[in-house]
Amino acid sequence: MATVSPPSAGADVPAGERGATRVADRVVAKIAARAAREALREAAPGAPGDAHATVTVAHRDVHPPFGEARLRIAVELSYPAPIGARCGLVRRHVTERVRALAGMTVAEVAVQVERLNSPLLTDRERVR
Repeated sequence: MATVSPPSAGADVPAGERGATRVADRVVAKIAARAAREALREAAPGAPGDAHATVTVAHRDVHPPFGEARLRIAVELSYPAPIGARCGLVRRHVTERVRALAGMTVAEVAVQVERLNSPLLTDRERVR
């Protein structure tokens, strides 16, 4: 039977020497994509195409504890819709979720509308 002894008082390692935890860019991208989908579903429940999000992450380790993220998110939106309001909602929700789940500072969230889907248009027509 093994016994466990408590660590000695001299074994405490100062915070600066313990090492670091790094959140991978793909994890941040998954968190941001899911948060964007959540925000779009909340804004327009049942709307087709609103659940798509593609995320690109630029990660810097300059801000503690887990670094800084600059995010680019591409979304599909139903049209007609308040595009600016939807993009703002996505930006706020993604910032909040990345801070909460990854512990990162979010310096920028750029939302790009990749496609507008309209039930009034056929597949061959485009919105210009």
